[in-house]
Amino acid sequence: MDNYPALIVVTPLLAALFAGLAAWIEERLSYPIALFGLAVSVFSAFKVLMQVIDSGTIHYRLAGWAPPMGIEYRIDLLNAMVLLLISSIAFLNLVASFKSVDQETNDRAGSFFTIYLLFVTGLLGVTATGDLFNLYVLIEITSLTSYAMVALGDRDRGPIASLNYVFIGVIGASFYLLGVGYLYMQTGSLNMVDVANILQGHQGSSTVLVAFILCMIGIWIKMALFPMHVWLPNAYSYSPVAFSRVVAPLMTKVMVYVMIRLMITVFGFDYIFVTLHLSEAVVWLSTIAILAGGVMALAQKNLKKMLTYIIVCEIGYMVGGAWMGNQLGMTGAILHILNDALMTFALFLAVGNMVYKINKVDLIDLKGLFGKMPWTMAGFVLAAFSIIGVPPTCGFFSKWYLILGALEKGAYHFAVALIISSLICAVLFFKVFEICFFEPMSHGHGESHGPVAIEEAPVSMLIISGLVSLSLIIVGLYSGTIVNTVILPFLK
Repeated sequence: MDNYPALIVVTPLLAALFAGLAAWIEERLSYPIALFGLAVSVFSAFKVLMQVIDSGTIHYRLAGWAPPMGIEYRIDLLNAMVLLLISSIAFLNLVASFKSVDQETNDRAGSFFTIYLLFVTGLLGVTATGDLFNLYVLIEITSLTSYAMVALGDRDRGPIASLNYVFIGVIGASFYLLGVGYLYMQTGSLNMVDVANILQGHQGSSTVLVAFILCMIGIWIKMALFPMHVWLPNAYSYSPVAFSRVVAPLMTKVMVYVMIRLMITVFGFDYIFVTLHLSEAVVWLSTIAILAGGVMALAQKNLKKMLTYIIVCEIGYMVGGAWMGNQLGMTGAILHILNDALMTFALFLAVGNMVYKINKVDLIDLKGLFGKMPWTMAGFVLAAFSIIGVPPTCGFFSKWYLILGALEKGAYHFAVALIISSLICAVLFFKVFEICFFEPMSHGHGESHGPVAIEEAPVSMLIISGLVSLSLIIVGLYSGTIVNTVILPFLK
């Protein structure tokens, strides 16, 4: 039990090694190895969350070296919840991807599973670590595997999207690393808690100010906060669906977690909201991001691309909530990390089912899909309602906290932008519903007006899609419990 924090990260790392080796012997062995590694990670993450709820923060010293010299995994209520979220989504997506990986990766399944596991390892490590430089290394592991995954996708546009992602990703990582360098100059430490204790006596330092600005810009680039979002739509749209289903729900949300971790654990609220007075400016930037993401989504003709711009909106929600400077806003931001990950996962699972059967998801290709894929569309509708914020789905409750936080702060522009973006999402999704339900399916040059034969995705994909879609209601109904058990105790 003492080693569960390490097992969360080490198990998928070792599974990546053995899955890669197995691909040289018998490629079919890579999948069960990957599945087993992630199953152990999910179990370990669940046990860690229960332990943190019962006993408080876990301090796990890697190789027995004590911080600040050694690297420490510091797991509290916030990252325990995120660790379970990452491992669960990665595991469920792998189950749902069993039938589609060979089709999407052109018989490079062994490479896909190896890189997939390394990507998940990076995300888990980013979330668990309490060391600023180790955080940079793990972010780069996550980024490098993402570049490779995007290049494995669309043969024509995937490599270009990956190259663009590389250029901007390197810029973001460089900003963050420079910020860590300035913090090390000022404090002589890389351990987050140790740095925070030393910074209490240096809050007027220009070195700390430069470090803070550089770190935030780097993380905002990595999370694709508007206008630093230009890498995201193509990268997520042209990667293999089996990868986009995990990167779209998790990558940006983990970066939001990193931002909140730096704000709370390293720099502190007093420095950010009292010394610097940056709250109003960042909330305005988030407001612009929400509206810009919605407007860009309206212009899209491809369902997958449309969803990527909705992600840009959602990033604005979480950044704005975190920078409100009050408990309601931060509660809404943290709850939306969980909710948006599940909502986006449900949407991309449904899109993956569509791609598996009809290959393309341009809006014009979705005619008559309610008749052809009724179960997939049912899950898609439920996920869309949650993105819009229809109660009792989980999307409603995090938006409610965000609006309350905005009203408490007097940031009425943010509340209005959030409501407008929900209306834009309603327009977008009902446009999709109209095409899928009312417009007859095309057959060659003509259109069929008779009954359409049901041609659903494989059962494994449907079951996972259905379970995740139903979880949106379950998580919504238990939002109060999550807030009272995990979020508020953490913020106190």
